[in-house]
Amino acid sequence: MAKRPVFEEVSDQTARRAPPRTGMIDAAPRGARRAIRIWLMILFAMVAAMIALGGATRLTGSGLSITEWAPVTGTIPPMTEAEWQAEFEAYRQIPQYSQVNADMDMAGFKWIYWWEWSHRLLGRLVGLVWAAGFLTLLATRRIPTGWTPRLLGLGALGGLQGAIGWWMVSSGLVEGMTRVASYRLATHLGIAFLILGLIAWYVLLLGRSEADLLRARRAGEPKLFSMTTGLMHLAFVQILIGALVAGIDAGRQYTGWPTMGGEWIPASIWTAELGWRNLFENPALVQFMHRMAGYLLAIFAVVVWLRARRSPHPVTRGAHAAMIVIVAVQIGLGIMNVVYASPLALALAHQLGAVALFTLIIRARAHARYPHETSVRGTIR
Repeated sequence: MAKRPVFEEVSDQTARRAPPRTGMIDAAPRGARRAIRIWLMILFAMVAAMIALGGATRLTGSGLSITEWAPVTGTIPPMTEAEWQAEFEAYRQIPQYSQVNADMDMAGFKWIYWWEWSHRLLGRLVGLVWAAGFLTLLATRRIPTGWTPRLLGLGALGGLQGAIGWWMVSSGLVEGMTRVASYRLATHLGIAFLILGLIAWYVLLLGRSEADLLRARRAGEPKLFSMTTGLMHLAFVQILIGALVAGIDAGRQYTGWPTMGGEWIPASIWTAELGWRNLFENPALVQFMHRMAGYLLAIFAVVVWLRARRSPHPVTRGAHAAMIVIVAVQIGLGIMNVVYASPLALALAHQLGAVALFTLIIRARAHARYPHETSVRGTIR
């Protein structure tokens, strides 16, 4: 074997070496993460607007103004006077008109009709934006590995939401009903927040690479993640109870605070004739549950925030701090709604506050599970 000089030139041999292979996560197709994220953020804004518009529709008593479910033909509103008369006549056949709005004229009907029509139109637009984005990404094979079922699931939930929306409206068209059933309203709102929460979670995950998420998970804080997950579930339950309050206008009764009609526990909290239906139809009990759940949520949020303050990750601490600020704002809005009997502007602010709080809890939860790495010089993005 030939002798080699001590100071051998090795640049040519180094150049011929194959580059080192990275891990399977980095080698896998990454897809159009940024494009999908933008698309999902658009959907998030549209769903949040749907929630706000749905709240306005309920608060203005407009939800029963359209008495048919016509997913395609219902896109076009009445264009002629004869068509308006036909829509008004259909509305006049339901109990809400005869028992609540018997003195309503065509101008009044058009006012409530446009609220409900706008709500349904926005729902259709959400479906179109989802379908256009998903089919385009699927056709161009730009969806990252493992993400197709997640994105398809959002569309399935959207379709289910449309069906539940009509199931809700139909409950208010039968004899003896002048509004939709509160439990169906709660189901409808719950699905909306489920969709919103999933979109928010996906946006957060897509903002980082798979390799980055895998590294971050090793530094995650399981206890804090578990506590924030519990807080998210409690917030979801509170949102459902809030829908029950809205469904029977319980927020416009018992307007005192901190007591309810001068009582800490109202005497009419249980009516024997209603039985288990007190949980959905008794304004005293429903508002009492909403208040108690709100207090419990506030206390637990403070506990989670105090635990997060011990996190070694600045971004995680900041995410939980933002969450606790919105908790305080939402408590203030809730009290103002009680005191002022839920006027439209305050009620909508409270509903949008729920959207902000739920989203920030999910964000804090993501940072607890996938914290940003930190170094002496600061956070590593």
